[in-house]
Amino acid sequence: MAVGVRKQQAARTEAELKAAAVRAFERLGYLNTKITDITAEAGRAAGSFYTHFANKESLLEALLADLLAQADESVVTPGHGDDFRDRDVVRWHVAAYWDFYRRYRTTVVALQQAATVDESFARRSLEMMEPDLRHIADHLQNLDLPGDPLVVASMFSTLVSNCADLWLSGRGPQLGRELSDDEAIETLTSFLHAGIGGTGGSGGTR
Repeated sequence: MAVGVRKQQAARTEAELKAAAVRAFERLGYLNTKITDITAEAGRAAGSFYTHFANKESLLEALLADLLAQADESVVTPGHGDDFRDRDVVRWHVAAYWDFYRRYRTTVVALQQAATVDESFARRSLEMMEPDLRHIADHLQNLDLPGDPLVVASMFSTLVSNCADLWLSGRGPQLGRELSDDEAIETLTSFLHAGIGGTGGSGGTR
């Protein structure tokens, strides 16, 4: 068999295992999912898993790497700006993360669950995500911030992440009506833009 064909087959099997893992995580939860659940979901022999991944955590790291690569691609799409004094720029980032969370919630939740039980995994995932955090911090450089840009960027990302987790999981406060994505994004944008000093708030650039 030609080397190129073998590589294509290996890449296809790896992709199938990743997709199967996400389906298993959705059905069983990350912590309850066994490697045999993943291989059964993929229709593969149990031993095939270890050709591509050392363990379940390494597969999850590979999923995180895929998500971060997709996030990197999104920064070249129309509407992306780099100055958080502009409310539209803040909104673009809030909306992008909201949509990202909605599309990849199962993997994001799996990452959260893994981090709670495995300190070393938590450290590795934070290291992998640090460039994205610094990307947000760079957007804050033109503002008179209440603290270090990296700290503020962490608070910014944490708030958006936690709000997306709360509302998109259906665990948000009962309003007697449905909270639309647009309302959630607009409210978060206004709150964050004012909080970081884009408009309103103390010490912000006017």
